[in-house]
Amino acid sequence: MVINSESIIGKIVAENYKAASVFKSYNIDFCCNGNRSIAAASKEKNIDENLILQQLSEVLDKKGDSEIDFKSWSIDLLADYIEKKHHRYVREKTAEITPYLAKIADVHGDRHPELYEIKELFAQSAADLSAHMIKEENILFPLIREMVDKKARGEKLTRPPFGSIENPIKAMQIEHDNEGVRFRRISELSNNYETPQDGCNTYRVTLNLLKEFENDLHRHIHLENNILFPAAIEFERDIY
Repeated sequence: MVINSESIIGKIVAENYKAASVFKSYNIDFCCNGNRSIAAASKEKNIDENLILQQLSEVLDKKGDSEIDFKSWSIDLLADYIEKKHHRYVREKTAEITPYLAKIADVHGDRHPELYEIKELFAQSAADLSAHMIKEENILFPLIREMVDKKARGEKLTRPPFGSIENPIKAMQIEHDNEGVRFRRISELSNNYETPQDGCNTYRVTLNLLKEFENDLHRHIHLENNILFPAAIEFERDIY
């Protein structure tokens, strides 16, 4: 893969997820705002684009375990994977993190009032992600599976009431953007998930869980925005 300053960030990560570590190190969003070029993102962050290009080259040239080639997967298989891995993760971790946040806000909130906002932001995220995943599981993902099944059987597919699959996809992308904004705020409030000197072990565990949650959410959104959604739109164009 040839990468230059005009290469699109989301496409780079879609080709090889190892590139995500470079963009993360500069706090460059590769999932929700992955449709920008390296040049545009570098200018926004006031970073030397040549430094990013050099680090990308070093990371991508490293030998080691190969990244799963999700782009080679069928779209129904990728939808299944996202639902079983990432949707399940969100449901399990929101239930785990919520009481931890309540506890550390109660104990440390007088000295760290930002915890109250973090707790509220995460509660909003948990509610919105729950509704978001239900829409994907009940509307978007079943349509993807139906398209693949009907094409394999050589059967005609009837368009759903909402028209093109691009319509629910656009709605999902807007909701992804909202989560990106929310977690950037959580990261900012928590000083990039750094435990303060007077923080207890529960404080540290909670921030580590939040950081892991954000990382998983980035990968989750990346798989949808940069791989599944474009492939599903292209698949739909081929069958009608």
